[in-house]
Amino acid sequence: MFPLPNAGTFHVPLHPMMVKARSSGILIRRENIMLRFGSSLAITVLCFAGASAMAQTAPKPTDPQIAHIAYTAGQIDVEAADQALKKTQNKDVKAFAEAMVQDHTAVNKQALALLDKLKVKPEDNDTSKSLAEAATKKREELSKLSGAAFDKAYIQNEVAYHQTVNGALEKTLIPSAQNGELKSLLQTGLKLFQEHEKHAENLVSELK
Repeated sequence: MFPLPNAGTFHVPLHPMMVKARSSGILIRRENIMLRFGSSLAITVLCFAGASAMAQTAPKPTDPQIAHIAYTAGQIDVEAADQALKKTQNKDVKAFAEAMVQDHTAVNKQALALLDKLKVKPEDNDTSKSLAEAATKKREELSKLSGAAFDKAYIQNEVAYHQTVNGALEKTLIPSAQNGELKSLLQTGLKLFQEHEKHAENLVSELK
């Protein structure tokens, strides 16, 4: 879904089915969930996997780049949720999308306020550009679906998206952040987005 080249690139963890989990129970549970996803998620995972190899030797992102990446990632999920709210008739999917709009908008507002306070201007970079380009393609793909097919594809993508963003926050963006307040905000966001991931996983198992 998101090829991440050159400057500002962060490490993207491989899909849980492609790495060793610490607990076999966790591995089995995630495999059972992910096997329901279908071809669109498989394509997403392949893109992430290909990007991770390039990220190994890439320089760490700067605070302005981190801020732009994090903001872009949040805004992408808001736009995906807006699309879902226009298309879904499923009350659970609608509730999930409403939560995504509310939570990601709130975190992004906090991020902008912090950057204004610190007099730091977010710096666009190859990573944030790639995120935005891939998200546009994904919305176009989802726009062709309707009903239960849309609901399933949207929630499947939300699981994959949050897994990847959360992994990037935990493994690269938070450790790379130099400013303490920015690091703290990212840590707060990570906890919230991990809950989003769990919520989406539960929805995947419920959608028929």
